[in-house]
Amino acid sequence: MAAIILWGHASAAVLFAALALATLRRPVPGVPRPALVAALALTALWALAVAGVGPVELGTRLAAGARGMAWLLLAALVHRLALTRPPAALGLVYLVVLLIQGTQMMVALAATAAAPATADAYLNASAALNLMVSVAALVLLLNGYRAATMGRGRAVIAAASVLWLIEANGALLHLAAGGVSDELLAARGIAMGMIAAALALSLIARTDRRVQVSRTALMQSLWLLGAIVYLTLLLSALSLIAVLGGDYARLGQAAFVFGTTAATLVFLSSPWLRAWVRVKLAKHLFRHRYDYRVEWQRFTETLGQPDSGATLDERVVKAVADLVDAPAGLLLLPAGDGLSVASGWRWSLPVADHAPMIVPPDTHERIVELDAVRRAGGDPSVPAWILAETDAWIIVPLPHVGTLAGAILLARPPLDRALDWEDFDLLRVAGRQAASYLAEARAQDALAEARRFDEFNRRFAFILHDIKNLVSQLSLVARNAERHADNPEFRADMIATLRDSAGRMTDLIARLSHQQRGGGAEVMGAVSLRPVIDAVIARRPGQPIVMDGDSHPVALADPQRLEQLLAHLVQNAVEASAPGTPVTVRPGEAQDHVWIDVIDCGAGMTAAFIRESLFRPFVSSKPTGFGIGAFEARQLAEAMGGRIDVDSTPGIGSRFRVRLARADAVPAAITDTPSMEKAA
Repeated sequence: MAAIILWGHASAAVLFAALALATLRRPVPGVPRPALVAALALTALWALAVAGVGPVELGTRLAAGARGMAWLLLAALVHRLALTRPPAALGLVYLVVLLIQGTQMMVALAATAAAPATADAYLNASAALNLMVSVAALVLLLNGYRAATMGRGRAVIAAASVLWLIEANGALLHLAAGGVSDELLAARGIAMGMIAAALALSLIARTDRRVQVSRTALMQSLWLLGAIVYLTLLLSALSLIAVLGGDYARLGQAAFVFGTTAATLVFLSSPWLRAWVRVKLAKHLFRHRYDYRVEWQRFTETLGQPDSGATLDERVVKAVADLVDAPAGLLLLPAGDGLSVASGWRWSLPVADHAPMIVPPDTHERIVELDAVRRAGGDPSVPAWILAETDAWIIVPLPHVGTLAGAILLARPPLDRALDWEDFDLLRVAGRQAASYLAEARAQDALAEARRFDEFNRRFAFILHDIKNLVSQLSLVARNAERHADNPEFRADMIATLRDSAGRMTDLIARLSHQQRGGGAEVMGAVSLRPVIDAVIARRPGQPIVMDGDSHPVALADPQRLEQLLAHLVQNAVEASAPGTPVTVRPGEAQDHVWIDVIDCGAGMTAAFIRESLFRPFVSSKPTGFGIGAFEARQLAEAMGGRIDVDSTPGIGSRFRVRLARADAVPAAITDTPSMEKAA
């Protein structure tokens, strides 16, 4: 402990001496330089005396008295400069305190020279005078701090206040316990070094660089200061009990420690006490009740945490409730002509089957204080069940674009208080933001539902196009039946066509279901192209469709999608060709891909039509066309990782080439799909 006392005071002496030299070289605005240099230098001399000579020696006491008088004189000058018209009594008060300080210094010197029998009396008198000076100095410095407007003048007064607070604590312990413990002396040396460092930051820092302590750091510092004060008072009380307790001192100390610790824990665990402390500190220490940056960060973080397990409605209530420390809340959403309970956060009261809240149009942004409504005898717009709940505190509206998106009913906080203009402004802004979140969520839900309907309608349009092709095929069978009904081969072919058409209609209905998507019929695999082409040609009896080429390529594709794609391209090629003109389907392969060409000798298309209209839905050059076939064909090709290339010349014809990835499987390892079995 002696080493800590030595090095702590020695470090403080070095810091104060360096600060005095720096101040001597550069003046400090708003602070008299000679008085400041003298106070810093004498403090350094006193700390050096404590470290080198001892805390109770004659030289140390002389340095302590001179240091105290220098800081009092400096505080008086700073206080006087801070006032436009300083009162005449101000100098007189400081002069009286200086005289008391001088008297204390003389009594301390007399204690050094007195006999041992009377030395204690002198020391007690010196401690009493020191305590008197410390209390008077703290009162004067508090007034000086309020009067000072410049940050550096306030820094000097704050440093002097901490010094006198340490002196008052030492004098109190001396009177209570008969002396100052080594632990307190060690802590004093460390505290003096910290004071010198803080004062250096305030005095030497550039004037255009303001260091602002956040509200959170200041609150934590206050809690730390409170803990230090509590421990200091605890040590002082224990020392006093040791002096007055006699044989029962140890028992009294244990009982005091246990009692004070239990009482402190009970008070600190009280939500009411914590809320009261926050309100009082915010009221008396800060210009505004809220730290808006911190509150808004917490608000948006609560709203944007979908991983927390709470729904958006619950997060909206919690975010608004946290602003005013409300322990619970209910979300009221539009229902009919009013607002009904939709969800709650920590609200344990039953809310089902309650009457809705009717909100007049001109009160969409009015925060309702329910206590005022109760005192007024009620309000027609507020249901009786809300007024009957004594914990129901306020109703915060959620306006959005001129309408009321809902409202939040908040429970009474642990510390009940009246709302002021800051509360109203913050809650109004938070209500608008919460309403925008709710409106955005509702809009996203509506958009998702619209997308599901759009997907259903798009697939229905594709299926309707396929049904049109089936109708054309069945119409052709019906026309031929009038001429060939007696032909057994025609009847067998007609039955096969009807069976295939019924199977394809069943598949189309299944495709319209959401549950069918992702089934086994859409699994990509190795598919031989020639059986698929044969199945497409077999579905169009009586129409001239020729498969050309000898290659047997294998593609990585989905059989049903590929068959549907080719059916669209062949149907378009047949409709674009003159009656009786053949349509050619030619498979082929390259090193890394395979292709299928569908070639017709029809009217052909211009480059502009291919670029601007061919693959656009609901755009068709045929009077009875839907404009869906080419669009769906390209969609199917892209879904399988392929593409469709078009080469057409007006008056000559067109070629549609479907490019797909090449599969590594061999044709012998491939099984026929159900659609191929139907075609066979």
